[in-house]
Amino acid sequence: MSIIQVQSSKAGGSSTRADRTPFYGTRVPPEVKIMVKELKKLDKKTFRSLLTVAVSALEGADVDSKSFTDLQTNGMTEDLINIIYSGLLSTLRLALRLPQTSLKPELFKDDLKELNIPEEFIVDLASAVFGGKRTNLDASALDCRSRLPTLQNFRWRVDVGISTSALNRVLEPTILMEMTLSDGRIQTFEVPVSKFHELRYNVAHVLREMESLEKRNVLKIQD
Repeated sequence: MSIIQVQSSKAGGSSTRADRTPFYGTRVPPEVKIMVKELKKLDKKTFRSLLTVAVSALEGADVDSKSFTDLQTNGMTEDLINIIYSGLLSTLRLALRLPQTSLKPELFKDDLKELNIPEEFIVDLASAVFGGKRTNLDASALDCRSRLPTLQNFRWRVDVGISTSALNRVLEPTILMEMTLSDGRIQTFEVPVSKFHELRYNVAHVLREMESLEKRNVLKIQD
């Protein structure tokens, strides 16, 4: 018990590793592992230059080869630059996927220290994630994310079939639905009334389950 208290006091009252998951998840990505091993070969100026290129790429800017060839000085090889750049991109993406309400700068810095990233580089990484460009980075991430087409328009009508080629009299109503998607496609489908009621029931059931899940503490974001 006393050991735990000593560890907590050294952390300055911040959450311990057992209390939360680091921003990169339960396992360190391989590209980040390799980057950390090679960071000792970098000076601060070169690191900041690579970090600037990585941030620009995440903002949606085009990154050409000249951005990297200019850094190949003082023993900096192309392979080393690619390793550091790949690790920086992965680190930034993992940090930016979390809202600022759940990942605080202090916790982010603690996680970087656990990865054995030098202190002078930690400050620059924190500035990139929580600095003035955060809004642009979040907006670019939303624009570039993978997503399915959204519903733009929905129309429906009730049809009653009087007769078919198989039966003389049907008189069973059916519901014809037409969905216009954001990619321009139009999907049309027909369901009998019984299936429509089944659909209504299942949708209501899912909504109730979602409300029940949202009330659980495990899904609430703590500031």
